[in-house]
Amino acid sequence: MNPEVTLWSDYVSPYAFVAKAGAYALEADYEIALLWRPYTLDIASYMGSVDARDPHHWRRVRYSYMDARRLANKQGLTLRGPKKIYTARPANAGMLYAQRHGVFRAYNDLAFDRFWRRELDPESVEAVAALMAEIGAPDGFTSFLAGDGGTEHDRLRSAAEASGVFGVPTFVFDGELFWGGDRLGLLRERLDEKGVRRRSFLSS
Repeated sequence: MNPEVTLWSDYVSPYAFVAKAGAYALEADYEIALLWRPYTLDIASYMGSVDARDPHHWRRVRYSYMDARRLANKQGLTLRGPKKIYTARPANAGMLYAQRHGVFRAYNDLAFDRFWRRELDPESVEAVAALMAEIGAPDGFTSFLAGDGGTEHDRLRSAAEASGVFGVPTFVFDGELFWGGDRLGLLRERLDEKGVRRRSFLSS
């Protein structure tokens, strides 16, 4: 069985968006099982609610988007700042539904891309269900979210916090957390130290 790396992610995080390509490359390079899991951010507690933000908070917000946009531009991605603070439970639970039905990569790419183009409301169950239909997932997302899918989303969020996760993207390998796409180099070093095989070795 391949070693597991868990990636906690949220579609409304600009840093999770720009880390996606690096995560795919990690999975392509190493003989690992990369487990994408939703961690729905409480952005108000992290960056302050809009009404409560002081000048210091606004400087942090502006810098965060400027920084993420630079990284997005290097990848040819469009990153437009959202018009409001979203709690993306429906879109993030969609990650689980897409995995269950074998359409995860298509969903992951479109959900990220369309949200950051302001073309997807991640709080809209109907919008997520429509995206599922577009990529060929079977009907049933609405019931999934209202039932065991929503329950599993909430359980995973609690499990993430119990393990020390506080933001996204967070990679977890062998109980060690690596927060941010800029920590992928450190994660790669750890995989090498632990003797995790690179996939290129399989053909040698």
